[in-house]
Amino acid sequence: MDIGSFLGILSGVFLLVYAIFLGGSLRAFIHIPSMMITLGGTLAATLINYPIRQVVGMLGVLKHAFVGKSVQPSEVISTLVRFAQKARREGLLALEEEAEALEDPFLQKGLRLVVDGTDPELVRNILETELAFLEQRHKAGQSIFETMGALAPAFGMIGTLIGLINMLGNLDNPEAIGPGMATALVTTFYGALAANLLFIPIAGKLRVKSGEEILLKEVIIEGILSIQAGDNPRIVEEKLKAFLSPHLRSAVASSGRRKVEEIPGQVGEVQ
Repeated sequence: MDIGSFLGILSGVFLLVYAIFLGGSLRAFIHIPSMMITLGGTLAATLINYPIRQVVGMLGVLKHAFVGKSVQPSEVISTLVRFAQKARREGLLALEEEAEALEDPFLQKGLRLVVDGTDPELVRNILETELAFLEQRHKAGQSIFETMGALAPAFGMIGTLIGLINMLGNLDNPEAIGPGMATALVTTFYGALAANLLFIPIAGKLRVKSGEEILLKEVIIEGILSIQAGDNPRIVEEKLKAFLSPHLRSAVASSGRRKVEEIPGQVGEVQ
């Protein structure tokens, strides 16, 4: 679960509500017709812009953004190094049982291709093609929220224009002008709030998570090809650590030291 996203939304809503409460009446910012214009219009325009299956699929995309399981690069690299050690000791066929026990379908597919004796260039092409389409699917999910972030303020302005038109129709009643203007501006508030607190940040979070997942997949591709080439496990580890930032590299080193302490002589067996 991504605690940061929940804290961000909750703290943003709380601070806005508290600021409104300190400066005036909270009831002045609650207007159902304005919500219908802003949120309803944004959803309707999104349905026009995208196939309905993609819009319905937003729920799955949201789940990935807020509660998707995050895999650490150090864990992936440690797993690949362990596979390299086993392949050096027992041969590539010994990885077949390991592949069946994996939960990551991408890594599982790569290991199966290697065990089946697939040409290395073909292994790379298959995995990179799958990675390219994965990135394309991620961008489709991001673009929906980016579009909603662009549409929400526009429909807020449309709601404001509707409110102003209604207000100008009652110019013979000066007492109604002030409340009418306030109501007209509420829709702009809703549009800006939805765009900048929800839709655009969610699109950004999906972009970050997509980048992290793609990086892991690239590490897996390089690791699998190194295992297939019979590289020394130490070389495999150093090669894969090159994908990471310095502080993540130290995490991989710490993880490796823990594994050596837990299983004495494991790395030393590989020459």
